[in-house]
Amino acid sequence: MKESVMIVNADGQTIGTMDKMAAHRSGTMHRAFSVFIFNSKGQLLLQQRAWDKYHSGGLWTNTCCSHPLLGEFNQDAPHRRLKEEMGIDCELTELFRFSYRHEFENGLIENEYDHVFLGITDDLPLPNSVEVAGFRYMDTDLLLLELTERPDEFTAWFKICLGKVLEFYYQIV
Repeated sequence: MKESVMIVNADGQTIGTMDKMAAHRSGTMHRAFSVFIFNSKGQLLLQQRAWDKYHSGGLWTNTCCSHPLLGEFNQDAPHRRLKEEMGIDCELTELFRFSYRHEFENGLIENEYDHVFLGITDDLPLPNSVEVAGFRYMDTDLLLLELTERPDEFTAWFKICLGKVLEFYYQIV
């Protein structure tokens, strides 16, 4: 069964739908979300994407990310996907939204209007091996150093929005 995404304009308003892979081949802007989960020690839960993902396989990224299902409310989608990918759920707060465009070596294009959510929990993940190759908790100082030293090991969107996520996180805690 083909998966569809919500096509949006530059203001994030839904203007239609499209097959997910067609949107990634054409670079059409669509709605997405990214979830960042911290534990009570202030460590960020990172996910290593499964190696056979359609792009960015094996790269490290935020706790989970995806696209809302057609008709799914923006607040429901991150909870659903967090359970599907990482086997956990917690209270989530939407922090901000941003747009980005990135072209991959395999010809696919991410052009997303991304809703960014933050949660805090000490629940241990039970990752779905179809989606997730690995996970780890990282202190943010070490993570920022690793991003500087080995940026090619992280996803494009993660590198773009991590700084802003950390700004919000440090205001909250």
